[in-house]
Amino acid sequence: MRFSRTTHLIIMVKSLSASTRVMASIRRFLERKLRLQVNEKKSKVAPVEECGFLGFVFVKGKIRWSDKSFLEFKRRLRLFTGRSWFVSMEYRYRKLAEYMRGWMNYYGISEYYRPIPGIDEWLRRRIRMCYWKQWRYARTKVRNLLKLGTSKRHAIMTAISRRGPWHLARTMATQAGMTNKWLSEQGLISVKEQWVKIHYPASAR
Repeated sequence: MRFSRTTHLIIMVKSLSASTRVMASIRRFLERKLRLQVNEKKSKVAPVEECGFLGFVFVKGKIRWSDKSFLEFKRRLRLFTGRSWFVSMEYRYRKLAEYMRGWMNYYGISEYYRPIPGIDEWLRRRIRMCYWKQWRYARTKVRNLLKLGTSKRHAIMTAISRRGPWHLARTMATQAGMTNKWLSEQGLISVKEQWVKIHYPASAR
């Protein structure tokens, strides 16, 4: 039910018959006592699994972010990790962290953990892709990979490869050099760690 342009309400009851009674009662209160108009398009009696609320849904008694919210999250992450966004890596990390922390502060109460490790893996690959694109020349790629500990053979073979940055971001050379630990040290935060801090604060210390 809608009270104003910014206020929404969801009421949960045990049965369909109870929900019908409560709906009628609330409608009378809003329209007669408060002189408010109920938004018919956004007001309904339905099973909780069919009720989305402020970006969340309820599945088997547990709260989750909606598919729409999660897709928007990935869309924004894709923008922040786009290889054609010509900004410094320091700036990229800062803006990415700001957005991820803000999103997780709101949606992190979701009890749906399954896609989270995959998001971290996908982000790391996209960041490696950004570095690969920035390094541009083969000699620069070889030099940087050697500094990061990649073997000379793998560094050269990967640097001269004609495959695209997205493919090469998942090779042994780039992952051995740009390790998960190194990416974290550069400023890449983990969605998994943010989620764990919310749900298991004691273990995250």
